[in-house]
Amino acid sequence: MAHVLLIDDDPVLIPEQVRHAFPAPDFHVRIAADGATGVAQVRREPPDVILLDIRLPDRSGLDVYAEIRAIDARIPVIFVTMAKTADTAIEAMKRGAFNYLYKPLDLDVLHATVIEALDVDRRMRSRVSLGETGDELEDGNIGGTSPAMLDVYKAIGRVASQDVAVLVTGESGTGKELVARAIYQHSARANAPFLALNCAAIPENLLESELFGHEKSAFTGADRRRIGKFEQCNGGTILLDEIGDMSLLLQAKLLRLLQEQTFERVGGNETIRTDVRIIASTHRDLKNLSGDKFRADLYYRLGVFTIHLPPLRERGDDLSLLVKHLVRRYSRELGRNVSEVSPEAMDRLRAHAWPGNVRELQSVLKQALLNAQGSTLLPAFLPDFGSVAMVPVERSQPLRTSVPEGTSLDIDAFVRSILVAKAGDVYDQTHREVDRRMLSIALEHTNGNQRDAARLLGISRQTMRVRLRSLGLYISRSVESDDES
Repeated sequence: MAHVLLIDDDPVLIPEQVRHAFPAPDFHVRIAADGATGVAQVRREPPDVILLDIRLPDRSGLDVYAEIRAIDARIPVIFVTMAKTADTAIEAMKRGAFNYLYKPLDLDVLHATVIEALDVDRRMRSRVSLGETGDELEDGNIGGTSPAMLDVYKAIGRVASQDVAVLVTGESGTGKELVARAIYQHSARANAPFLALNCAAIPENLLESELFGHEKSAFTGADRRRIGKFEQCNGGTILLDEIGDMSLLLQAKLLRLLQEQTFERVGGNETIRTDVRIIASTHRDLKNLSGDKFRADLYYRLGVFTIHLPPLRERGDDLSLLVKHLVRRYSRELGRNVSEVSPEAMDRLRAHAWPGNVRELQSVLKQALLNAQGSTLLPAFLPDFGSVAMVPVERSQPLRTSVPEGTSLDIDAFVRSILVAKAGDVYDQTHREVDRRMLSIALEHTNGNQRDAARLLGISRQTMRVRLRSLGLYISRSVESDDES
């Protein structure tokens, strides 16, 4: 149950709207009619998110916000205001408020904003445990005791207390955000805000404004000043996920922020000073992208300390541990009574290369449990892992692929299966699956000739090779020597 605190002196309308937007039992809404009562409630029972009126009968919303920040700076505070200029709300954003909304409230916007704030609050407060292997293993824990993962835990311990930039690398689904959150939670900034942005999910023309903010009239549609995340998260930590997808222009601005902790909003000339710790993550090889698609100076500035997360296929017995504990956990969540995994099912799971890593494993196990009957997970309950047999790619080996005859990908069914399993990151998983099928079919058509397949797809051979390796595909027939040079 999520706890929402509304601090507003409106006796009827606003409280009724908020209660309507956030009904029980999923939400518990508390009301405070003045600032003093609201602050007292925060001290007594901190809520998950706060809706705070700008104008209160006993003091200003900014004063109340300052007191709330002193109690717990991590609580997301959303200001509500009648004033269309919202100068006070913008000032609150500069001090770290989550957002501000106008009265009369649009309930759809209110609901979406609160849900987003609750997600941010969960990321900050859900403790990330390192190396758990028992039934306490959850999505917020990095499970495993393999030597490769022990090195990751040691690296987190070494860098968490050091106020330096960190670069987290690894394939999709290996848990890069969990590592970033673990670093944050073990740092001196653990009681300050933590924000995560996916650079690949935000259009390039919006990402600059999202990060750095903009001034009124900076571009078409900029009808008011916007406070960016670097200013909003002053004193806290920001995770820039998939930073390899950031444009060169933004990379230059980010480099300056890392070096000087200063920036200008889009369309402005005022130099803003901020104090944020940046953690970046990527599945790309930034070192090889340097220069052409990624600035070398930014790479070396971010890579002061790098943590590489190993793919699941390189984590030894961690797979068996994760399977057993995730089966027990998801069995409870999905109302199943599965407590064991048959040796045959485990063998099939071990034979897969898991290009989607832990995220893919979670999705597969949830789908299997939805099909399961009885107390043992059998091979028949496991979904189709895909038509491509994927194995780790050794640099000394030619890339090979094997596609069974007559197989096809039902996109609608694939997407729905992920949504039903609540596996997350549907966009990334779908695109990876489409890429797997598209590249495999193209290579089948060209009898394994990567050069011809790349030409037909309209991409370079280098892009073809990089994508094959990132997906873990290999080709089952010999290829021409000029493709392997």
